[in-house]
Amino acid sequence: MKSLVLSSFFILFTINLFAQVRFSTDAISVNEKRIDQRIQEFAKFGINDQGEPFRVAYSQGDIEGRAYFMDLMRKAGLEVHIDFAGNIIGKRAGKDPSKKPIAFGSHIDMVPNGGNYDGTLGSFTALEIIEVLNEHNIITNHPLEVIIFQNEEAGLVGSRAMAGRLKMDALSQKNASGYTIAEGTKRIGGDPERLPGAARKKGDLAAFIEIHIEQSKVLESRGIDVAIIEGIVGIEDWDITVIGLANHAGSTPMNDRQDALIAASKLVLAVNEVVNSYEGAQVGSVGKISVPSGAPNIIPGKVEMSLQMRDLSTDKIMGMFADIEERAKQIEKETNTQIVFEHLNLSSTPTFANKEIQEKMIQAAESLGISYMKMQSGAGHDTQEMAALGPIGMVFIPSKDGISHNPKEYSSPSEMANGANVMLHTVLLLDEK
Repeated sequence: MKSLVLSSFFILFTINLFAQVRFSTDAISVNEKRIDQRIQEFAKFGINDQGEPFRVAYSQGDIEGRAYFMDLMRKAGLEVHIDFAGNIIGKRAGKDPSKKPIAFGSHIDMVPNGGNYDGTLGSFTALEIIEVLNEHNIITNHPLEVIIFQNEEAGLVGSRAMAGRLKMDALSQKNASGYTIAEGTKRIGGDPERLPGAARKKGDLAAFIEIHIEQSKVLESRGIDVAIIEGIVGIEDWDITVIGLANHAGSTPMNDRQDALIAASKLVLAVNEVVNSYEGAQVGSVGKISVPSGAPNIIPGKVEMSLQMRDLSTDKIMGMFADIEERAKQIEKETNTQIVFEHLNLSSTPTFANKEIQEKMIQAAESLGISYMKMQSGAGHDTQEMAALGPIGMVFIPSKDGISHNPKEYSSPSEMANGANVMLHTVLLLDEK
């Protein structure tokens, strides 16, 4: 009888202890004020002489921002190193070293004159998760990794290298810093000559998750707290050179011109018409165009421009490109010019989020009383490259007026905290497996 009483007491004690642990885990939340303060402080890095944000990858602002972030990582107890690709990796040991790491993070580089939340939110949320776990003395079963990828904005460079998909000939391409990827990688502590050593293998990660601002205004317009991402579109890029004949703008008859800018203008319209001719949510843009001669009395003899197309189907993207090439051939004949396409080595394939991770994110949101919807991402993110290493998931939060890649980019502290709490509790749910 005595042993039965003791046994019953032990069972009740165990159940009560488990309930307390479960409650304490459910009750923890991120420090809203700390996330906001750190993002505001980080915004000081990379301001150029004109007072504009210019923390592009490899710039001095990027280098200083990385050093600041690594210092915070070390203070949070992470074991920090830079891989050969220039990615920053902070590790936190788990109870079971045989388990694969749960990883999360983002990037801290920005587009020229960009905003303070794109990438930065995901990076500081990752750090916040570590801080909260430390403060509550929670040691996860899985090891954890905070990953800050280099040069996301110029083609997911760091994450692509980690996935083993960055081609060596891409190293010669320059970004807005003026440095090539090879030069820039050296500047931030990587080693482009040993780039293959940065690649990790499929199955190396138990999961990779990321939080990001939405970059459109669906969440804001619907009054919903977060989006659970179902998939990330593929992106294909081309550089286009239109070659005509430079000549005097005052003495060359209108019917005897080989005006590269006229041809380029027709091509811009053709891109818009072709992309709109397809069913679906695909997009295509000419976001950059330049006329090297740049003088009012010269007929443009050369135009340089970009083409980018995005969709969840690579086949559709390449089908649209084939149609654009046909339209370009017609324009060449009409304008007596030559149009040359160069397919860049920075493309990304469509990626679908892991169903189980989506369910964990939904479970986290529901347990916290945070409203959610499912959504596709029209923008590319490092997460899609991490799908080569393990299952992935993403959370979006509202961005005011849908603005991104702009100094007016803004998400409120409460919006950031909602998303960060979903991330924190998703990590805890994933760690139960």
